[in-house]
Amino acid sequence: MRPGRNRKFNPDIPAHIDQNALPVGIYWSDNRWFIYEPHPEGGRPRKRTVAFAKARLSELHAIMEVARGGDNRGSLGYLCDQFVKSGEFNSLASGTQKDYAQCASEAKGFVLTDGSKLGEVQVARLRVPAIQRMVEAIATGRQARGKLPALDPRPSKANHVLRYLRRLFAWGIRFGHCEHNPAQGVRQARELAEFKMPAPEVFVAMLEFVRVRGSLTAHTRGSVSPYLHAVMLLAYNVRLRGIEVTTLTDANHTEQGIRTNRRKGSRDNITEWNDALREAWDWLAKYRKERMKAHERPIPLKPERRRLLVSQSGTPLTKSALDSAWQRAITMAIREGVIAEEDRFSLHGLKHRGVTDTEGNFGDLQDSSGHVAPAMVRRYAHDVPVVQPPKLPKATGDQ
Repeated sequence: MRPGRNRKFNPDIPAHIDQNALPVGIYWSDNRWFIYEPHPEGGRPRKRTVAFAKARLSELHAIMEVARGGDNRGSLGYLCDQFVKSGEFNSLASGTQKDYAQCASEAKGFVLTDGSKLGEVQVARLRVPAIQRMVEAIATGRQARGKLPALDPRPSKANHVLRYLRRLFAWGIRFGHCEHNPAQGVRQARELAEFKMPAPEVFVAMLEFVRVRGSLTAHTRGSVSPYLHAVMLLAYNVRLRGIEVTTLTDANHTEQGIRTNRRKGSRDNITEWNDALREAWDWLAKYRKERMKAHERPIPLKPERRRLLVSQSGTPLTKSALDSAWQRAITMAIREGVIAEEDRFSLHGLKHRGVTDTEGNFGDLQDSSGHVAPAMVRRYAHDVPVVQPPKLPKATGDQ
């Protein structure tokens, strides 16, 4: 290939750029760097802005490397890929890794106004307004227009992505992959105080449904996972999250009741035994014994290593497996008319139901839920307080 002619000196190009070292195919005009790319409808090539005045020479070479189909070193997508290979990422819990992988995919695939994706943008070019616009678009949604696809409003997802990016850029700064954190200072989206707490009659109907269908032969038509009724009783009575149910062990069994293993900084407590809790615990202990014996699995000696909730193969049940089993069961219940579509609720909704149904004053509710902050108790307790009207005191001069 014949080399192109030498560039003429352009006094408008930023002074920190060595013009003799500029990559072929990138041009400067109107305070921006651009390249030519084919028109999608076969017309004349069109200009696409790829950087601005503060871009470094190394970034311009990286941009052209990507344009030629090479590795996009220095881009958001590149930084995400490097983070996955790091020791910090690999030390995270599997659930956190899965969540971060979804957030990375969402951020990298976010479509910009020119049709390019955020993952292709050099991190050095990213600023707070760009990240804020992405968060707002995901949180409030947008209609399809031009090259922009439609987005459904997902404020919770927007905040998940933002928290991931903050951590990603902070890691990148520590290891020299980037020089600033463009997610720092971005305001979170406001999430609606939504909850999926089942009505009492919906809870009873769903509990009876999974109890009956769980007694059918496994993997037959109409059957659900056999342990779901016990999981519902534990999640409701002990006010547990799903992950807290799956990690219960024999060490959580006390003479007085079930000692919790709460997450997210919540305080542990002991929930006293009642008939429902004894039924759930005894059923799961018996099921575990049967499954481990059938598959000849050794029984751990230490109580804290003996998980209460196991799969049909006798191994500790994972949170993702529990979530899948629950979704299959509730979808089946809706399809068969046991509960209505608008009554769908998550396992976490059982904690909302349990906290709301707890008798006593605000302090009793806080002790039962394990929440440290009163604001979180108010989020989970959905009952309406009954209060007395005021009573005007008598005037001083009245007899």
